[in-house]
Amino acid sequence: MLVLQSVQTSYGPIKALKGIDMEVRKGEIVCLLGSNGAGKTTTLMTISGILHPDAGAITFEGESLTTLSADSIVRKGICQVPEGRRIFQKLTIRGNLEMGAFSDPTSFGGNLETVYALFPILRERADQMGGTLSGGEQQMLAMGRALMARPKVILMDEPSMGLSPIMVQEIAKIIRSFKELGFSVLLIEQNAVLALHLADQAYVLETGSIALQGQARDLLANEHVKKAYLGG
Repeated sequence: MLVLQSVQTSYGPIKALKGIDMEVRKGEIVCLLGSNGAGKTTTLMTISGILHPDAGAITFEGESLTTLSADSIVRKGICQVPEGRRIFQKLTIRGNLEMGAFSDPTSFGGNLETVYALFPILRERADQMGGTLSGGEQQMLAMGRALMARPKVILMDEPSMGLSPIMVQEIAKIIRSFKELGFSVLLIEQNAVLALHLADQAYVLETGSIALQGQARDLLANEHVKKAYLGG
């Protein structure tokens, strides 16, 4: 469904991605593991069109995304839930969700009901300002905002960051429900145990290159992954 081939991305003279190959199949959760600075967020930003690759190809359902703008990529069916949530603090919950529907405002009502069914608390607090929500509620809002674009693939960057253990488990349930609803997910998550238990496939990114890849359950048993990302 989503395929990266030999993708290289730079920040000026610094090459952040050094020719990575990756794919996300329909209905799969794929996790991308790696330490800080390995290139994980750069990968998502390159897929979503915020950054453009220096070389290589990105295709989605057989169509090239390599030179498309970020808003065009959203319209194709790829939407990102950014690290730190990045909600609009001074807009209401409903206002944030309206911003997520910019690519197809005609379907706003139906999409809104889908989001409210997944996140009942957003319906209950629709007129509350986004900046007054807890961290977990803001994460739900960020996820709901992405769903308003009716994506086929959801890119998620550190969804558990700064959340309580109980809320982390709630977010994990929601990510699993995305798969059940037919969405594909590319997940970046520092909590490697959580990510590998959620995912079908996994990649390990080290200094801009794919070091390991395979089924998530196999990587859970991999000695290098255990030592580097699972605490021994």
